[in-house]
Amino acid sequence: MTSRRNTIQKDLVRNAVCEMKRHVTANEVYEFVKEFCPTIGKGTVYRNLDILVEEGDLRKVEVPDGPNRFDLTLKNHYHVRCVNCGEISDVDMDEILGLLEKIHDTHGTDFLGYDILFKGICPKCQKKIKDGQIY
Repeated sequence: MTSRRNTIQKDLVRNAVCEMKRHVTANEVYEFVKEFCPTIGKGTVYRNLDILVEEGDLRKVEVPDGPNRFDLTLKNHYHVRCVNCGEISDVDMDEILGLLEKIHDTHGTDFLGYDILFKGICPKCQKKIKDGQIY
């Protein structure tokens, strides 16, 4: 983890992720920041998200068949994606300790990390289904 100098743009991006209080895409962060700083470029936001991940201030959650998300929770944890709306949220469970070592011992691959992503239906979509808004 290398640390670079703080810039106004990097602070704007970090603060946006904090204020949005959910697992956000790079484009969502860009749209949020653009409200406060209309001259900021999309590349600047994307680059600063990558820098914040590299510096250990944010965690990148890789989402199969969807855009990566950015998370403020840095410790290892798991996520669930709503199969209806695509929203990502944290799963409340303890980390499975020694998971990488068990996989490494079984397959002989040098694993570097993991993102476990469960599938489910979020509370908002459950309500819509119950109210007959989603079939």
